[in-house]
Amino acid sequence: MIEKVLQAITVPRRREILSLVRDGELTSTAIASHFEISAPAVSQHLKVLEESGLVVVRKEGTKRYYRIRREGFSDLKQYIDRFWDDSLLLLKEAAEEEERKKNEFKSE
Repeated sequence: MIEKVLQAITVPRRREILSLVRDGELTSTAIASHFEISAPAVSQHLKVLEESGLVVVRKEGTKRYYRIRREGFSDLKQYIDRFWDDSLLLLKEAAEEEERKKNEFKSE
């Protein structure tokens, strides 16, 4: 699933769509009004975002309402956190090694 999420957010326009629906639902028409591309092109972007689990769609009559699906970002966050946690661990180990060397130097 992380691959779908990563592919979905690589396109700047999709990230813009995510920003638009971050704080609430918008219809596909309202989303499309922010862009100078066709409504079908926006629909394709929305479809990719939905398939990746980053947005959910609610149908009401003939309208489709899109909103962000925060849970869809959890895999991405966990993926990134693995790298961040490793970096923090390496920094901690380097700091401890530096402190150990400093203490050895003082005791000589």
